[in-house]
Amino acid sequence: MIGGQIGGQFNGFINSLAPNEQVTTGNSTTTSSSYENKTVTDMMALLDQLLKKTNDEDFKKQRFKILSQLTRIRQVCCDPSLCLEDYDGTSAKREACMDLIENAIEGGHKILVFSQFTTMLDKLEKDCEAKQIAYYEITGATKKNVRIDRVNAFNKNDVPVFFISLKAGGTGLNLTGADIVIHYDPWWNTAAQNQATDRAHRIGQKNDVTVYKLIIKDTIEEKILELQEKKQALADDILSGEQMSNTTISKEDLEALLQ
Repeated sequence: MIGGQIGGQFNGFINSLAPNEQVTTGNSTTTSSSYENKTVTDMMALLDQLLKKTNDEDFKKQRFKILSQLTRIRQVCCDPSLCLEDYDGTSAKREACMDLIENAIEGGHKILVFSQFTTMLDKLEKDCEAKQIAYYEITGATKKNVRIDRVNAFNKNDVPVFFISLKAGGTGLNLTGADIVIHYDPWWNTAAQNQATDRAHRIGQKNDVTVYKLIIKDTIEEKILELQEKKQALADDILSGEQMSNTTISKEDLEALLQ
């Protein structure tokens, strides 16, 4: 089991799932660079100005555009290069994730890494290649027979990392070879996040499972995490990028996220 800190705080708690089977879960916060922080702040300020200039009727018409901009802000938190073409700097969260992966491997652990953005998984995979870390990947585009082969291989061999996209990680994967789960961009939909974590602690798991959610400190990520507890349906809509016409999302709700 990994404990301690990753560029910030780790607050964990243990839930008993079954006899001899436990999951330790918590948030690992890391501080972004000054450039990342300024970029997120500027994007949030522009979106806030747009909302303030938008009346209720216009808001209904522009809801999809507004939610798309929120997705871009979330991408900057993951790695600015996901949506800023000319960006060639570092990513605090990406570096923290790689540190966690390397420390876990040194401790003899096997890791599942989940992200909603396949482009983010691509970047982490390049980092692993640069450090000669072997990995598997499953996305929504991975064929069923390939998925099965990779899952079976991961559970049997010494490959330490498995990258899995949001669309591919919901059901049908039995990855008991892993004992650490990393949610790179946390799934505020608690049911979806638990379903992904379940890939590691299904029947046959003999080890304790440790779960990390990586969150950039003092950004919209923390605010949506707070929102999860207060208004789950709204958080689900924001994070899924779907059902933009759903009336659960109000102008006031979005303004609160940008404060």
